[in-house]
Amino acid sequence: MKLCYFNDYRLGVVVADNVVDVTDAVKDIPHLDRRDLMIGLIARWDTYKDKLVKATTSTTAMPLRNVRLRPPVPKPGNIVCMAVNYMEDGTLKEKPQINAFHKAATAVIGDGDTMVLPDVPATIFEGEAELGLVIGKRASHVSQADAMGHIFGYTCFIDGSARGLPPPGNVFFQMKSRDTFAPIGPWIVTADEIADPQNLAITLSNNGEVMQKFNTNDMAHQIARCIEWASSIHTLEPGDILATGTNHRGLHAFMDGDKVELTVEKVGTLRVNVKDEHKRKWARTTRLQHKEKGAEGAHTPQLSGKHAK
Repeated sequence: MKLCYFNDYRLGVVVADNVVDVTDAVKDIPHLDRRDLMIGLIARWDTYKDKLVKATTSTTAMPLRNVRLRPPVPKPGNIVCMAVNYMEDGTLKEKPQINAFHKAATAVIGDGDTMVLPDVPATIFEGEAELGLVIGKRASHVSQADAMGHIFGYTCFIDGSARGLPPPGNVFFQMKSRDTFAPIGPWIVTADEIADPQNLAITLSNNGEVMQKFNTNDMAHQIARCIEWASSIHTLEPGDILATGTNHRGLHAFMDGDKVELTVEKVGTLRVNVKDEHKRKWARTTRLQHKEKGAEGAHTPQLSGKHAK
């Protein structure tokens, strides 16, 4: 099943190119406003699944093109992002140590929304294509053997970054948790719909040009291990997001006017815009291309605009 929010945070089930409003079928779930309903539904899925199936077959569907999709989990309790979790198309000689960081939940935006590049002296702004896991039930010190049973579903996730901010060493919070730096969506595909999440093609294009293309089978630490490790540090709750990392070789500058599309096989396509009021410019060069040229640094330098050196 594909679950989404649309318009003024009505809860929907996506069927083909249509969406069915199932808000009334779950309205008795305790909530402050409708943005809380998704997490309540996830936590009570066994009770409400049949109600949603019935509502889907008895309610008139609307074309997706006529609605505005919203982030499917607009208020996650936690966003945990795995760091350096790919073998970079098998080019790394050794598996990197498992690592992660938190991203602020208020950074979440949805399909069709805009990532806004802030007025800070970042050396580059990037967005990382990732498979996002949506936690389905409380997970604390979960074993790898039991980990997959704690996944409710999957979504597309873009991890926005403002890299190189001063001072040195003061990195992840100010780089990763900027407003609008966590696009997710366009919906959640429930776990039963994807037999092998460890073998999904991921493609990110920018203005129609493919920039990132890799497969989840290249993860350094597979999904079950990520859940085991993260849940050994703190409890994961229903509706929490665990982003599984990216292949860095295709990372490139996000700039004003960009139209970004992230497609995860069997999940869907997330589309976001990029806005920068300062119109800063970088070469449209991937990290791999930059390295192959023998250039200095991890990425192409800023060419023009505010904060350029």
